[in-house]
Amino acid sequence: MDVRVPRLAEGVESATVANILVSPGDRIEKDQVILELETEKAVGPIPSPGSGEVSKIHVKQGDEVAVGQVLITLAERAVVGKAPQAEKTERRAGDRKTVRQVTPQEREELSAPEKVRPDQYQYESKSGFAPPASPSVRRIARELDIDLTRVRGTEAGGRITVGDLRAYIQALQRAALASRPAAEKAPKTTPASTDFSRWGTIHKKPISSVRRTIGQRMYDSWSTIPHVTQFEEVDVTHVTRLRKEYGPAFEEKGKHLTLTPFVLKAVVAALKKYPIFNSSLDETTGEIVYKEYYHIGIAVDTEAGLIVPVLRDVDKKSLANLSAELNDLVEKTRQRKVSLEQLQGGSFTISNQGGIGGGHFTPIINKPEVAVLGIGRASSKPIAKDGKVEARAILPLCLSYDHRVMDGADAVRFMLEVIGMLENFPEQELKG
Repeated sequence: MDVRVPRLAEGVESATVANILVSPGDRIEKDQVILELETEKAVGPIPSPGSGEVSKIHVKQGDEVAVGQVLITLAERAVVGKAPQAEKTERRAGDRKTVRQVTPQEREELSAPEKVRPDQYQYESKSGFAPPASPSVRRIARELDIDLTRVRGTEAGGRITVGDLRAYIQALQRAALASRPAAEKAPKTTPASTDFSRWGTIHKKPISSVRRTIGQRMYDSWSTIPHVTQFEEVDVTHVTRLRKEYGPAFEEKGKHLTLTPFVLKAVVAALKKYPIFNSSLDETTGEIVYKEYYHIGIAVDTEAGLIVPVLRDVDKKSLANLSAELNDLVEKTRQRKVSLEQLQGGSFTISNQGGIGGGHFTPIINKPEVAVLGIGRASSKPIAKDGKVEARAILPLCLSYDHRVMDGADAVRFMLEVIGMLENFPEQELKG
């Protein structure tokens, strides 16, 4: 029995092997977790579909695997009848063209741009699965409308890398340039790699899969969305007093009353009044999609990087319930126990740097959302109030928004709604 990568979630076609929990020769039972796969930012267990003895492990930690790819082969413990099973497994493996190891000579030939022939290669799969490639490669291919079955992968198992995609695009460009007059052909330049060791001792560390995912998403968002950031400050002296007054009662119930639940309530009130901030831009149809739900993403600082789980139906929950759910969600995220489903479906995002001492900053929009609210650390400042100068708790707020969807005046109105709610937060919300 071959244990393969299952369908993980909608739109997810590959993952990274995070942990392998069995070894060759181990006897395992049905539904026993045999390894863990990392999909985008979530780590999920993969149970065995049957019982048997682990005869072979086809992957190692850190490998990127595609849906349908063989992870582990199981066999019966008995020696009798094992050879035919092994022969059958080898025969099945031989039938799949995608598992053949590319030789060094082929890799050298394929990596040479002038030898890539996009018109002479067509991926074939008897299993019916798409060509193996990482999520970032598939995303780039979709954005550029490239058929991956025309791209020849040079990694083990025929896996397509960014380099393969680049070589394919360059080959297409050469074919297009070849049909143009020589005067129209522009010279190509390749950026040179810098040898930093010339100036002193260095050390290198590979980028983790989570960091790559974060980097790619931030790049996509920043390079495709015209960001504008509106900076404001809000007097949270009233909210600070409420936290001190009601905090002990929350602690007795096992709930930690932080500033974020107050901000969540204020944000939802503003989103209801100005629904454009709770929308998404469908670039395919040219339509603005207004969401009638309020699922708020909360940016969480973890050892692996920034992860944004989603707190659902914020408008339907009390301040006490929000506090409890928020604490639980943040803790699960830091332990990498959130599911992929818990990372999807957000309509607006909040990024709070106050806990580590941040001030004003420019948060990047969590695409396909159209806005994100950044929160800094509250500090005591002298403020003139009713003709007197007194110390007040002032909180920095930073709203980044998609200028294709809304304008600066919209951002100001939204922020004033949030500020008004926080400065006059109804005490009754804490008594419910």
